[in-house]
Order: sequence, then structure tokens, then C-alpha cells
Amino acid sequence: MTPADSSAPTSVSPGPGLLDRLEDYYDSVPRSAARAEDFGPLTLFVRESDGWPYYARPSRGPAGAGPVSAADVLRVRARQRELGLPESFEWVAETTPALRAAAEETGLTVHEHPLMVLEPGSTTAAAALPEGLAVRLLGPDDPALPSAVAVGPLAFAQLGTAVGTMGTEELAAAERRAARDGTADRLAARIRAGLTVAAAAVRGDTALCSGMHQPVGAVTELVAIGTLPAVRRQGLGLAVTAALVADARSRGAETVFLSAGDDDVARIYARLGFRRTGTALIAEPAEPEASQA
Repeated sequence: MTPADSSAPTSVSPGPGLLDRLEDYYDSVPRSAARAEDFGPLTLFVRESDGWPYYARPSRGPAGAGPVSAADVLRVRARQRELGLPESFEWVAETTPALRAAAEETGLTVHEHPLMVLEPGSTTAAAALPEGLAVRLLGPDDPALPSAVAVGPLAFAQLGTAVGTMGTEELAAAERRAARDGTADRLAARIRAGLTVAAAAVRGDTALCSGMHQPVGAVTELVAIGTLPAVRRQGLGLAVTAALVADARSRGAETVFLSAGDDDVARIYARLGFRRTGTALIAEPAEPEASQA
């Protein structure tokens, strides 16, 4: 990398009302597939069907204006255990600063992720892809949809931007699992309902990088953008991100944002005009240490 690339991504102060818009969005998105259980300053989202389990986050409205205590976090954690859900909390540091201390007091580990918003007027054209690869939006019946669902977990199993070991063999196995366990069908249903837009960099009908955005009114979040580790560093992630941004803007999205995995990933998104505007926090139990032989 050049010296400029090695510096932290540029940060900008959020404009008036931006963080409130993001909080309204965060509260709205889970409600399309989950019920909301009220715990005063916290709301627990409980999925009503199969699929990725949701989390707890600060409540909106008057209930969310009060302080959050460790006792509040413990109440939610007990309910999550009762329901067999992950003990997971998500929030924005700048809007609910007290939640971090409360979560850590109960023993949870807090992870930080750059919260980035696309600057208005930014150009999002990505570099040309290697021969044989193309980016397209995926319809619910696209034959690349199962591999698009499968590539994300492989990407996040080997975090970072370096080329990894997981390749097409692992992708084929994960694609079969996604078709078998209904994950691909659930995404197809969300695409049909207009709740999710998916894009992928494909070779033929195999997705090597994929991502989604989930529009709610004039706001949308880019999520689950991941590249098969063995084919990283070819511009696939940037190309998929650019396609998602173009689609979001065509739908009238005024606020386009995402949470980057770390500063290295944030630098990549900065090339498309995303600027850090806050910190997204995730709290969860620490992974148990491996037992000693």
C-alpha cells in the first residue's frame, strides 16, 4: 500500500439528523421478519421464521432515551437464552454511549466497526474486472443465487483483505448446503418482496463475490459484501459495492451506509466515497478459550 493507504480512513461529522435516520432504519429493518419484545431502554428482535437470528438494540422513542444499565442487559440476555438465541447486541456508539459499559459489566465483549456513509455526489464506478467475470443484480430465480448466498459465510470465516485458502471446492459444498437448508429460498423470497436487493460478481452462474442492500424509504444499508478468499484482490468487492450503490440511488436512496469489518476494509470503501461517520458496536459473549491438552 502507499503511505496514504496506510492511514486511517477519513472521518466526517454526521450532518443534522443523520444518526437519527440511521437509528430509525436499524429499528425498522428487523420488523419485516421479527417481532419486537420491549425491555425498556432495549428492544429484542425475535425472528418469526427460520433464518439468521436477530439481536437486541436500543429502543426508539421515549423508552430509549433513558440510561441503559447492566441489569437491563442481563434481563435481555436471560430472555435470549430462554429462546435459544445468540446473546447479541448491536448499536451505534455515538447515539447510546452508556450501553458499552453496561454490556462489558455483564461480561460481554464489544467489537468496533467503522460506520461509513456515502458522500452525496460520489462517483461509484469500479475498475474493470478480470476477463470472464461480470457483475449483475440477482433476481429471485437467478441460478447464481445459491452461490451468492454461500460465498458470504466463507468470506467472513477468513476475515481481512488478504488472499485466503477457501476456494471453489469449499464454495461448491457451501452452495449445496444453502440450497438444502433453505437459505437461498429465503433470500429469493425477500428479493421478490422488495425487501432485499442482491448483486454478485459471477463467472458464468457462480458467484465469487456477493452483497446486498435493504432499502427502507430513503435509507439503505449495504450488508454481507464478501469475496471468496481465494480470489480476493481483483476488485470484485468494489465492483459489487458500486453496483449496489447504483441500484440504491436509482431507487431514490438519499442515505447509503455500511459497517466495515475494520480500518483496512474501510479504506477500500473509501475509494468509492464512503466516509466514516461513527462506530457500530456489537457485543457478544467472548469465545471460550481452547482447552489445554
